[in-house]
Amino acid sequence: MFHERLPETYQLLPSSAERRRSVWSALLPHRGRAAARVALSSALAATDFAAILAVTLCMEFAYQIAYQDGAIGLGSLRGMRLAALLSLVIVATNALRTEYSLDTVIAQKPNLQRATSLWLVAWAAVLVVGFMTKTTNDYSRLVSLGAFLVGLPVLVATRAGMVRLVRQRLTAGSASVSRVHLVGYEEDIARFYTSNAVDHLGLRIVGTSYLRRVDPSADTAARHDQLQEDLDLAVSVVRFLRPDDVFVLVPWTDTAEVERCIDAFLRVPSALHLRPGTMLDRFPDLQVARVGGVSGINIGRRPLNLGEVVLKRALDLTVATIALVSLSPLLAAIAVAIKLDSPGPVFFRQRRYGFNQQPFGVFKFRSMRAEPNAVFRQATRNDSRITRIGAILRRTNLDELPQILNVLRGEMSLVGPRPHALAHDRSFERRIALYARRHNVRPGITGWAQVNGFRGETLTDLDMERRVACDLHYIDNWSVWFDIQIMIQTLISRRAYRNAC
Repeated sequence: MFHERLPETYQLLPSSAERRRSVWSALLPHRGRAAARVALSSALAATDFAAILAVTLCMEFAYQIAYQDGAIGLGSLRGMRLAALLSLVIVATNALRTEYSLDTVIAQKPNLQRATSLWLVAWAAVLVVGFMTKTTNDYSRLVSLGAFLVGLPVLVATRAGMVRLVRQRLTAGSASVSRVHLVGYEEDIARFYTSNAVDHLGLRIVGTSYLRRVDPSADTAARHDQLQEDLDLAVSVVRFLRPDDVFVLVPWTDTAEVERCIDAFLRVPSALHLRPGTMLDRFPDLQVARVGGVSGINIGRRPLNLGEVVLKRALDLTVATIALVSLSPLLAAIAVAIKLDSPGPVFFRQRRYGFNQQPFGVFKFRSMRAEPNAVFRQATRNDSRITRIGAILRRTNLDELPQILNVLRGEMSLVGPRPHALAHDRSFERRIALYARRHNVRPGITGWAQVNGFRGETLTDLDMERRVACDLHYIDNWSVWFDIQIMIQTLISRRAYRNAC
């Protein structure tokens, strides 16, 4: 036979089927990882569907039991139809937004606002479909209302439980994590390990390639050859290890070296990432954005967009109007008490910086003895200037109530960073980083710092730094629900009354 006359080396070559398998193995080196990620995404989607189905069926069963018509089978069918429609909108939207991907589960914080918006959209779709198909009468209004009210908390709680479970079980050895190779100078790679808890990043570092620092005194050709030698070796290692992602940790200030790293690693079948030094650690939400025809790295958006500004203002006007009307007797009683307690005006008005550092006059009930032409001095604990009524007002936060007028005038918001005296602003702005960023939104009667007990006298820079940190957290995480939460905590939380003076 012909194959018997072939040299032995040719007879040992792999068959065509084996060659095809090796090609697919090279193209898809981590099929187990892909399957694990698909399984995880499917599990998250199935959890959402199960939560919605459970709520709708429970509501249907409760309705049937309460009215004792015995049509459990029909109720189950209606509940399943409703759950299927809601799930179709929610699961499809989350899938398009990659909400079910492992990277999103690891990196993204729970966002109640996004979940609420999607829930409202899903129910709007149910109403539209019901109207178009003339099937709105098939569903009980009590069942629909119950599913609407109970479904969102159950959906959010179920998702939070699943995300927590995934994060707890995820380790660097898990089949679903990305395999990463690091490239950079020794100090940059060491900084990466120092600033990141690698075991909790949702990735596995399979290799590291160190680049040698080029001697500045060497000639251009020698420097070029040394870097090229390091890059050739690194590319060879990457080709052998076949990681999913390659991270180049060379600082962006070394422009020539970064460009040569890009040219080298674009030749390997791995995703390529650049990390601009420590900038990503300072601004974790960096993204590439386009303004007109110009691209740039967006490190911060406007604190509130137009829709959020309108929504927050509507909430302020509504709550402030209701509060002013309902609290009028209390306001009048406090005014009389202040007049009877000590001579002087009822209201105290002081210049403060507001939005965009524009000065305005803030209203407060006078809690100290009137001192004409007195130099500003921050109130301290057991301050002798505080009147008997003033001590009660400050301890209960009632001295802030006249700022409802500032809210109605558009100078303040119900919730936001508390405005400080001008002398404080000028002093702390020079000593505390990002202090002036507090003025990127309207100041508030209460705020996240106040409900966490960071109020009153600021004896050290650390006291103010903690307050500013809370204010910046509020600006970066604003939502209507966050405002409502802070308002409620202002009334009932003990910490909101702590450190009053």
